[in-house]
Amino acid sequence: MTQPPPPNRPPDPQGGFGAPTPPPPQQPGYGYPQQAPQPDPGHGYPQQPPATPQQPYGYPQQDQGYGYPQQQDQGYGYPQQPGQQPYGDPQQPPTQPQPSYGDPQQPYGGGYQQPAQPPYGYPTQPQQSYGGYQQPAPAPAPGGGKKLSAQLQIVIAAVVAVVLIVGAGIWYANSGGDGKGEEAKGTGGTSQGTGGDAGSSGSNSGLGGDGKEKAPANTGSKMAFSIEVPKVPDITDVSGSWLTDKAYVKTGVNSVVGYDRDRGTVLWTLPLTGQVCGASRHKTADNKVPILFEAKKRVAPRYYQLCTEVGMVDLNTGKLLWSTSITGGTAGDQKVRFSEVTLSGDTVAAGGTDGGAAFDAGNGNPRWKPQANDQNCYDLGYGGGAGLVAVRKCGPYGSQSVLIQNLNPTTGAPLSQYKMPTGVKYASVISTKPLVVAADVGDSAGDGSGISDFFSLDEKTGKLKAKITADAEQYAARCRSTRVEACRQALVGNGRLYVPTEEHEGSSGEYGDETNEIIAFDLATGRTAPEKADAGDKYTLVPLRMDGGDLIAYKEAPYDKGGRIVSINGGTMKETLLLENPGERSIRNVETSVSLNAAEMLYEDGRMFIGETTVSKPRESATDKKYLVVSFAVPR
Repeated sequence: MTQPPPPNRPPDPQGGFGAPTPPPPQQPGYGYPQQAPQPDPGHGYPQQPPATPQQPYGYPQQDQGYGYPQQQDQGYGYPQQPGQQPYGDPQQPPTQPQPSYGDPQQPYGGGYQQPAQPPYGYPTQPQQSYGGYQQPAPAPAPGGGKKLSAQLQIVIAAVVAVVLIVGAGIWYANSGGDGKGEEAKGTGGTSQGTGGDAGSSGSNSGLGGDGKEKAPANTGSKMAFSIEVPKVPDITDVSGSWLTDKAYVKTGVNSVVGYDRDRGTVLWTLPLTGQVCGASRHKTADNKVPILFEAKKRVAPRYYQLCTEVGMVDLNTGKLLWSTSITGGTAGDQKVRFSEVTLSGDTVAAGGTDGGAAFDAGNGNPRWKPQANDQNCYDLGYGGGAGLVAVRKCGPYGSQSVLIQNLNPTTGAPLSQYKMPTGVKYASVISTKPLVVAADVGDSAGDGSGISDFFSLDEKTGKLKAKITADAEQYAARCRSTRVEACRQALVGNGRLYVPTEEHEGSSGEYGDETNEIIAFDLATGRTAPEKADAGDKYTLVPLRMDGGDLIAYKEAPYDKGGRIVSINGGTMKETLLLENPGERSIRNVETSVSLNAAEMLYEDGRMFIGETTVSKPRESATDKKYLVVSFAVPR
C-alpha cells in the first residue's frame, strides 16, 4: 500500500487537468478476473491479498464479454463491432446522424427516431420496447389489395398501441435489476449497475431539507472586504483556505494567515520555512488541518524547492503544532517528496510519486512510510474524510495498473480493493464513504477534464456497484488527473452523485443566454434521478459542497447581475436563495477578478469567500487590480 517504485522508474508527469501520459498496453480490464497481488512488505503489517472479484452474472468465457477493453468499456447494449448486429434488429441498421450537442443518445437497438427531444439534460422515459422495436406497417387486407375498413384499422392500431405499452413496460421493469449497459436517460452517459434497489432511482423520499444553511431575512449582500495579491517573483501556488467560527484562513507567501472573517483584518500569521505546497481539504472538529510545505524559501533563478515537510496547523491560534519529514523508498537517504496531503480521523496521509506515508495527527509520529517491493507498487495519494482510500499504482512504468484500496487508517491495512479497468493511468477519489472515484479510461474524455467515467464501489467488499459513463462534452465536473483528491463540481450525498452539465443555449436562444443544470445519479444503480436543478437562463450552477442532505451551489450570473449562493434540496432539487451579490459594474468586476475555474469558494452562515489558488508576477502593463481574497456578506 505504501511502497514506491524502484529508482529506475521515471517519475509520473505533473500537470493540470488531464495531463497526458504515455498509454499503457492493453490488459484485461474492468470486470475481468485479476490475479490477486502478493502482499507488499509495507510498513511491517502482514497484509492478506484481496479476494479476487467475482465474475458478473452472464460473464462469458475465453477473454470476452462484459468489461473487456475495446477502445472503451462496452456494456450490455453497447454498439457492436462491424459485422455484428444488435439483438432484435434483423437488418443492418442505416448510418445514423450524430446527435447534436445536448441531445440524448439513441436507445439500444438503433433505428427508431424520437419525434421530439426533451430539454437538455433531463432524464427521459422509455419510448420503445427492447431491441428497438419498430412500428409495424398496416397488414394487407385479405383477398388481395382491398383496404381495411376504417373501424378495423382503429381496432388494429389500438391493439398495436397496447402491445407497445406493455412491451416497453416489461423492458423498463426488467432493466432495473442490474442496469448493465442501460443509458442514463436523457444525459448522454451510460450506466452499468451491478446491484442495489432499482426502485430507489428517482425516489426523493426523505432526501434533503436538513441542511444547516438557512435563508436570511435579507439575502442582498455587500462586499465585506478584499485582499490584494501579494507580490511574488514567479508563479506561486497559494492553494488552501478554511473557515472557523472566527477566522477565514488562507495560504500566503511562505506563511498561513488568519483573517477576521467579517472585516478581513489579520488575526495571526504563521511564518514557515518555505512555501505551502499541499493543503488538506479536511480538518478536525477542533479546527486543526495538515499541510505540506517546503524546507527552504524559493530563490532565483529556479524559484523551486522540494515539497518534503508535513505539519499540523491549529487554525484557532495560528500555531504549527508539529512538523516532520521522512526518508526511505526511492528517495534513499533523502527526504521523501509529497504532492498532496489529507486527513482521516486521527491519521494524516501524504502521497506522491515517491510513495505514500502516514502520521499520527496528534504528534506527527510516522505510521507507515514508503518501502521498496518487487511489484513496483506505491501509493500515489489518498482520499480522506469519513474514510481513508489509497490510489495505488503497480507494475513497470508504461504498463502500470491502478488499484483502489480502502484502508484501515491506523495500520494502513487494506480492507478491500478494486482494480481499475485497463487504460486507466490515474484515479481521483470524490468520496470515501460512500466510495466514489473518477477516471479517464483510455484517455477517452478528450477535453482535459480527467473524467470519462465515475465508479461507485462498495468500500467493504471492493465490488463495483455502478459505472457511470459521463459524456465529456455534456458534464462539467473536473479532476486534476495526477492528484488523487483534487476534483471540482462533483458532490456525493443521499446515495447520489451530483454533477453539473456544461453550459448550453437557454430557452430564448439569444446570445449570452447560456445555462446549465445539476443532474443526480443513483450510486446503487447508476441511473439518473428524475429531479434536476435548473440554473435558469443566463445563470450557471457550480456545486460547492454538501450541507447535510442539501447542496450549496454558486450561481454565476450574467454581466449585469451579481453572483448568487443557493441551497438545493438534495431530493426535490428545488433551490433556496441564500445570498445575492450587487450587480453594480465596479463590484461585479471585483467578484469576477478571481478566476472561478480555479478559485476556492467557501460559504457559511451568510458569508461568501472567493480565494485564488495561484498568483504570479504582475505585468507592467496591467491596470486592473488583482485580489487574493474577495468576501461578500449579508446584513447581520
